Amino acid sequence: MKSLVLAEKPSVAKEIARVLGCTTKQKCYIEGPAYVVTWALGHLVTLAEPEDYDGKYKTWNLEDLPLLPAKMNLKVLKETSHQFRAVSQLFKRNDINELIIATDAGREGELVARWIMELVHWRKPVKRLWISSQTDGAIKDGFKRLKPGKDYEALYASAVCRAEADWIIGLNMTRALTSKYNAQLAAGRVQTPTLSMLMEREREIADFQSQPYWTVQAGFGSFGAQWREQDGHDGRAWKKERAEEVAAKAIEAGSAKVVKLRTAERSEPHPQAYDLTELQRDANRKLGFSAKQTSNVLQKLYEAHKLVTYPRTDSRYLSSDMVPTLKGRLESVAVGPYAALARKLLRTPLSVTKRIVDDSKVTDHHAIIPTEQYVNLGALTSDERRLYDLIVRRFIALFYGPYRSDETSVTLEAGGQRFYAKGKTEKDKGWREIYQDSHASHQDDEDDDSDSGASRTNEERQQAQLLPTLAEGQTLPVKSTGVKEQRTLPPARYTEASLLTRMEKHGLGTPATRADIIEKLLSTDTIERTRNSLVPTGKGKQLIELVVEELRSPELTAKWEHELELIAKGKGDPAAFMRGIRQQAQKWIGEVKAETKEYKPHNLSHSSCPECGKRMLEVNGKRGKSLQCPDRECGYRRSTEPILLNKRCPQCHKKMEMHDGKAGKYAQCRRCNVIEMLGDKDGGRVNKREQQKLIQQFSDNAPLTNSLADKLKAALEQKSD
Repeated sequence: MKSLVLAEKPSVAKEIARVLGCTTKQKCYIEGPAYVVTWALGHLVTLAEPEDYDGKYKTWNLEDLPLLPAKMNLKVLKETSHQFRAVSQLFKRNDINELIIATDAGREGELVARWIMELVHWRKPVKRLWISSQTDGAIKDGFKRLKPGKDYEALYASAVCRAEADWIIGLNMTRALTSKYNAQLAAGRVQTPTLSMLMEREREIADFQSQPYWTVQAGFGSFGAQWREQDGHDGRAWKKERAEEVAAKAIEAGSAKVVKLRTAERSEPHPQAYDLTELQRDANRKLGFSAKQTSNVLQKLYEAHKLVTYPRTDSRYLSSDMVPTLKGRLESVAVGPYAALARKLLRTPLSVTKRIVDDSKVTDHHAIIPTEQYVNLGALTSDERRLYDLIVRRFIALFYGPYRSDETSVTLEAGGQRFYAKGKTEKDKGWREIYQDSHASHQDDEDDDSDSGASRTNEERQQAQLLPTLAEGQTLPVKSTGVKEQRTLPPARYTEASLLTRMEKHGLGTPATRADIIEKLLSTDTIERTRNSLVPTGKGKQLIELVVEELRSPELTAKWEHELELIAKGKGDPAAFMRGIRQQAQKWIGEVKAETKEYKPHNLSHSSCPECGKRMLEVNGKRGKSLQCPDRECGYRRSTEPILLNKRCPQCHKKMEMHDGKAGKYAQCRRCNVIEMLGDKDGGRVNKREQQKLIQQFSDNAPLTNSLADKLKAALEQKSD
């Protein structure tokens, strides 16, 4: 008898098969003496579409909503149905006596396998492979320690609840808004509160009124100091006269007395290991990667190169059973720029603290760290190399000591005015040594959410400086004073890094789904990237006003996420959770139906749809800009790029563009603004067949023969007469 191993992807299945000694390769599986290894191509099974329940749902009608099937059905995905059929045949083989689930060790991976099992009615024993890296050693150890499938029933229940909740909320709200306003408006359980946070920041920026303020600096030769009215004051004077008065008094006094001097040792511990969200934040700040790009590159490092542990983790700690492997991991990464840094640690026992290892804070998976796989840096692409660099340096930094410095603060008084200065003397580089030769040098963890110019004080802006040896009561000459005018700044727009921070703070999504949520908002033209910032589009601004108020709130979605976590731990009630979701959907659909607001497209173009005559919308897509009809039933779309003709401008002799106007087709030279009609001059439109002939005649792609061109030209001239 044999065990059937179900992996999530062919690449992973091949590696598992090799480790298990399976050598007989078939189209859809690999077989060996004791195991048959097959794979799902991602998801093979999904939730049924509305039209699978009733054909009338092919047409989107507000009256048909809400869609709340009594039982959610499953269906095989059409594009991967061939693989499902092959897997089904393997499930039915008499010599297969157990199933080993080897899909990704997480909620989504569990769902992939369980839905297949449900459709093929698997009733034999089930075991689970749960590993955190794809190395040969991890796979072998995992198969020695297979866990009972029943241990993951709660995780499966949580995954089903998440999928069904997203279907019920997302599908109903998207259909309702789209049908109500005849526009492609998408809403969802997580994406709508995320959009709401972006809109809230836009409102803060729009409402912000910048104000001038003045700061005063005093120079004491080798160092400078900032004026503050008293301890705790931010150093800003709201009237220019007040700032000038302070500067004048200080310079008139001529000297300043040291009234307070304090030196304290500062110790800064190493940063913690990465979870997925923190790595996405760092990669965005330091490498300019989008969250999705980080996920994709990280998956390659995990799956193809086997250099890092399981990516979709929400823990920043390691488990105690990993401690014996840490030196082996350091030896594996001791190559290239990391050799000296890692070998320094290998000469002595590692310092493993509670900041690194804490079993109570490791859930399904530990933090992202390098594996024991030997690394060939030359085999990595540029993006893989840069992301791997972040992970390796963070891992090595875990075992270095704290960064220590002496921080001196001094308060001086001149002419009754107080000036403050700070200086820092480095005592021990500690873990910061890891980042000395790195292009992506370490930055202190910061709360991007509070990155507001209005809240930053002069003390925070003041650069660290070297202070001379000073003593209380000492007198120093005031060499200079200066008044500087500045303005308060509005809150900064969200970057992907700061948005991920807010999503994590409010419990929106999981580390594995947040990148996809951001990408979905971008792909639906709800938000757009402006340099490194995320900004709602005109469509997004209207959508957030049209959607029901409760769905905008991150609190409700965070509550749902918490309930899903409880279900995954076996402490929640899946049936009660889904009842609540259905009730919300029903309530919200009623609110959409009763709404009286209007939607006005923000991206109307000057072109009319050739099929129905409505003004077309200009849409940004993956292939550039396109024009599409706002009427969903019409569905006409075309690229905005004009067709270049072989016809030359009579003035500059450049190729002319073909355009469609009220009087028909015409050629235009953008440079000279020369226009020549190509079609019917009496206002009638050229039909599609004639249009195609014109394109063929005048474009480079497929010119007609001369005789045919002559006949077409004659026919058009005759028609115009």
